[in-house]
Amino acid sequence: MTDGTEDKPDGAVAADPGGNPWSALRRHTAARIALGRSGDGLPTRHLLDFQLAHARARDAVHLAFEPEAIAAALPGHVCVTVRSRARDRAAYLQYPDLGRKLDPEDLPLLRRGEHDVVFVLADGLSARAVHDHAAALLTATLGLLPDWRVAPVVLARQARVALGDDIAMTLGAAAVVMLIGERPGLSAADSLGAYLTFRPRPNLQNADRNCVSNIRPDGLAIPLAARKLAFLLTEARRLKLSGVGLKDDFPAELLEPAAVALEATRRD
Repeated sequence: MTDGTEDKPDGAVAADPGGNPWSALRRHTAARIALGRSGDGLPTRHLLDFQLAHARARDAVHLAFEPEAIAAALPGHVCVTVRSRARDRAAYLQYPDLGRKLDPEDLPLLRRGEHDVVFVLADGLSARAVHDHAAALLTATLGLLPDWRVAPVVLARQARVALGDDIAMTLGAAAVVMLIGERPGLSAADSLGAYLTFRPRPNLQNADRNCVSNIRPDGLAIPLAARKLAFLLTEARRLKLSGVGLKDDFPAELLEPAAVALEATRRD
């Protein structure tokens, strides 16, 4: 027995004779809606799919960070690898504050200079996201910032967003962009976030940062994410601030044609 949403072998959703609008919406979202039922439970295929997504999310959290592989994907860039005070993954997950502070032993690796921005590529809660997308996003963003004095790229293990503040202050950078793996969900285990902070300093709050989120092929595409990030960086430098005072008034002409069409569809 089902509730009118027939479970097709090819993943398609049959027309709902009861007129359930959720069935038509499935083609527009990865959310688990209108899955039908088998007796009192989910159809086997959807149950197995849920369990697989859950396993992928757990694996993403515990996947080992490989800074050497990321550095190899950034030829021509000087890369420095540092650690937070969390010595291992268990400590990182159990004591979040440890991931927000730089390991004192790594301070000599960061040489102070006159830098407009430092980019930190960090594992966060999904090393997979950083492995898959961070190098491409960094390369695309730097191509839009030709006149910026960019510090060496920092690759950070066991890192939380606020670790970027310690790194930027040590380097003397006016701004920091943290490219970090976001918390995996049951529809995405490879989502990358970009957190911008201008004038980093101790004890900042989330309201002092700007975030470009869900950067991945099935989310915000890398070319568009790079444009948004470059725009925010330029505005942060002009206005001398970041956070709630820095509005994401992204000019429509900077959007790709496909993105313009998508935004128009969403508004309609």
